[in-house]
Amino acid sequence: MTAAVPKTARWLNTQERYGAVSILLHWAMALLLVAVYATMELEDVLPGGEGEGAMEAWHYTLGLGVLVLVAVRLAMRLIGSTPLIHPQPPTWQRVLAKLTHLALYLFMIAMPLLGWLTLSGEHESARIPGPGWTIPLLPGVDESAGEAAEELHEVVAVLGYWLVGLHTVAALVHHYLIRDDTLRRMLPRRSRA
Repeated sequence: MTAAVPKTARWLNTQERYGAVSILLHWAMALLLVAVYATMELEDVLPGGEGEGAMEAWHYTLGLGVLVLVAVRLAMRLIGSTPLIHPQPPTWQRVLAKLTHLALYLFMIAMPLLGWLTLSGEHESARIPGPGWTIPLLPGVDESAGEAAEELHEVVAVLGYWLVGLHTVAALVHHYLIRDDTLRRMLPRRSRA
């Protein structure tokens, strides 16, 4: 019979599994990235008029939400531990996983910043839906820097599709083929049974 885990400990990472905070942040980021991509695609479906403007505003706002959430995730990652995978994968898989996670974090930081630089280069303040606030422009960004940021933003967005896809496929391969606990460590407790 195993000892009951104190409720406070369930919020934090342990050597065996991710805590509730890390799990919530992971899946919230996944949903946020889907929403950011969806608003980008809906922008193209609703050319001109209020629909496109609304999708652009949501795209910018959700993009900045990614930047805020990644800062919280990085803080949690720095102060918390990373659960071990059972059985332990070979060294090459661990190295590849670390590189993929690093690339994902760089992606989640770079995309909102490139988008913000693009807006600033266009000297366009974007409205945040709801309260009607505007996203402040970054100072000293000229039009050519904004255009370069926009081109890079579009290229990195496509790479992001592949990166997130690789991350997802790797988790599924570990779960269904290798049959280790890589994916189960990041699922809510009820889903792990």
